[in-house]
Amino acid sequence: MSAADETSEKPATPASSANGGTLAETEAGQRARVSDELVRTGSMEDARSLASIDRPPSKEEIPAAKVYHPLSPHVLALLIPASMFGALARVGLLALTTYDGRAIFPLAWVQAAGCLVMGFGLGMREPIGQFYGPSYTALTTGFCGSLTTFSSWQLDVFSSWLNTTHAHRDWFRDVVDGLGKSVFTLAVSLASVRLGVHLATVFCPFVPSLPPPSGIARNTLTALSVLVYAGAFPAYFRLSPSFRHQATAAVLFAFPGTLSRYLLSINLNPRLSLFPLGTYAANTFGTALIGTFHVLQSTHTPPSPYACAVLQGLIDGYCGCLTTVSTFATEVASLSPGKAWFYVVLSWVTCQLLLLVILGPSYWAGDVIENPTCVFA
Repeated sequence: MSAADETSEKPATPASSANGGTLAETEAGQRARVSDELVRTGSMEDARSLASIDRPPSKEEIPAAKVYHPLSPHVLALLIPASMFGALARVGLLALTTYDGRAIFPLAWVQAAGCLVMGFGLGMREPIGQFYGPSYTALTTGFCGSLTTFSSWQLDVFSSWLNTTHAHRDWFRDVVDGLGKSVFTLAVSLASVRLGVHLATVFCPFVPSLPPPSGIARNTLTALSVLVYAGAFPAYFRLSPSFRHQATAAVLFAFPGTLSRYLLSINLNPRLSLFPLGTYAANTFGTALIGTFHVLQSTHTPPSPYACAVLQGLIDGYCGCLTTVSTFATEVASLSPGKAWFYVVLSWVTCQLLLLVILGPSYWAGDVIENPTCVFA
């Protein structure tokens, strides 16, 4: 059975007492079915099933009249506000969890929150698809994929090897710090996805069945989504320049990053059964870009404040939304153990090597320093 087939199973309705069914038995069966979405050994072996994670629910899951093509204007348009809000949520959560004396590094909160919502969306895939298919892609690919970030995680790990904070510790502690961020992020992400799926099984029986939006409502929502992105441009230029590196630049580049990741997933994930090629390409390319932008931000003679704001927007917006931990963690949980470990190690090693090639020579040649020198308006 494919992943789409498993996801398409509708929650059973409570059987009557004459048939011996109980609500508890129904909920237990539902939990077992949704848990199978992540706990399986061979059902995600084919590339089509892995590719379905990012796509709207298919005709095997919901009635054909409610199915949307992955490249439907309704699907693509709804990614716009979802990605923008995801980027803003990440920037805000990082600011909230960055303080002196913290016990947990800020990115851990971001990855955990995004993966938790991702798991909840997976568990609610069929009910969401019954209501409005594009909203599933907006929630998982758009919001969760933009809230979590693979490239910043990899850069944070690489910064630990270099001890860019100049903490009083030896090289061995640098290694421990980098490995700790690697293992902890992966563990908390996988656990959060599973917790989200569990929460979905708890709340799903109480979610009312809503009628799908009318054609006018769908078209209005699509138009409003496009207008939201159009509004990001005057917001960037008309609001205070101090907002640019903090939020408005990230919002401006969020949708292009999410759209790039989504198109890579749609086109490349079905082509390889060993691991999701599209997600791998998005995460590695985004990590290479964030390393390049970090070099440009760290030159001895920094760029202008406006260029610095654009670079920060590309880091937080484009790279942050192009790369994702929520989809990555879901795919790791869905693959068989051997393929999952191969996918994790390959992604991690590739990105660390890319950062070594991009950042290493610049540091060692003395062309850039370890921390950004950019000055913002």
